[in-house]
Amino acid sequence: MRCYTILCSHFMLIEWLHNHLIPCPFKKLTGIDCPGCGFQRSMIALLKGNLHESLELYPAAIPLIITFLFVVLSNRLNFDKKHFITKTLYLITGNIILVAYIYKMYNLYGY
Repeated sequence: MRCYTILCSHFMLIEWLHNHLIPCPFKKLTGIDCPGCGFQRSMIALLKGNLHESLELYPAAIPLIITFLFVVLSNRLNFDKKHFITKTLYLITGNIILVAYIYKMYNLYGY
């Protein structure tokens, strides 16, 4: 019974999140997707267990999560090379965001 309650609560949380997405102010003002558009939907897809859908919606979601977790853990624990790893993770994640955004804009408004 307890497992059913937890599973039901999980699905209710996902449904609630899906119905309460925060609108993008940049897209609302300009009508153009920002580099972060799709992140919320990607996270919901990850919570549902849909890795493929998550990567299609926002390819940088998983690298962002990894970078965030590493930064939090490196601040809690004293890693020797935390600055090098953090900068590397920032560069990789930033490049994934940039390439995915350029690809999305080219496919939406391509010439």
